[in-house]
Amino acid sequence: MNYDLATRPSARPRGKYGVDAPYVPAIYGALGTVLLVWGVVSRTVGGPAVAPWAFCYGCLAFLAAGLYMYATLRGKFVVWDRLLDDLALGGDESVLDLGCGRGAVLLAAARRLPEGRAHGVDLWRSQDQSGNDPSVTERNAQAEGVADRIELHTADITRLPFENGTFDAVVSSLAIHNISDAARRTTAIEEAVRVLRPGGRLVIADIRNTRQYRADLQRLGLHSITRRGVGARMWWTGPWIPTTVVSGTKPRWPEVPLRAVTTTE
Repeated sequence: MNYDLATRPSARPRGKYGVDAPYVPAIYGALGTVLLVWGVVSRTVGGPAVAPWAFCYGCLAFLAAGLYMYATLRGKFVVWDRLLDDLALGGDESVLDLGCGRGAVLLAAARRLPEGRAHGVDLWRSQDQSGNDPSVTERNAQAEGVADRIELHTADITRLPFENGTFDAVVSSLAIHNISDAARRTTAIEEAVRVLRPGGRLVIADIRNTRQYRADLQRLGLHSITRRGVGARMWWTGPWIPTTVVSGTKPRWPEVPLRAVTTTE
């Protein structure tokens, strides 16, 4: 890789990237507090023998919140450093991040592109990530020293405002599962493949629907398709909500038959 090793992306991020789905750790934290208070009160007043159970479940709730906060504040950065390293970018490519949010993956990609460009697409909804706003992403880009390497776009990932074969790589982290309708999720996958150049790599990390993504990539004719878990660094409250990565390469010839689009911006 040709990016400057002095600014290698494995360093701790310098921006402020918020919390993914911030209501989740808040709920677990509140539940843990209620259970521990219940256990203390029960033990104090000599009520039913619920104190041990309340303490146990209260601690588990706090543990779940802690695992979630680690995943969103640190774990996902470590995982994506490895995934982006695996792309073996030369430094002059064009990369697209679907659902870029505050820029955790987008800016990590941009740091690998001293002569390239990283594009981020989002609808900027704060329920998906706290403080989700393009101005925040731009400030993070300044903090990371890559403001001149990124472009932000407000768009729906089921209808991307780009021509066919625009990007050398397309990535997405914890975004496509936010689309509730299976048909629209498939459309998002089709759009990602459409804007990917022949020979380009698509990498999706998500907590649900990854078997559907793999089936969609197989139907669309991609090759070297993989589906694998990324381990405890991206457990969202525990091993019952793991992150799985699906990836595939668009064939160089023949190209995947996809609809042509005319874009206006």
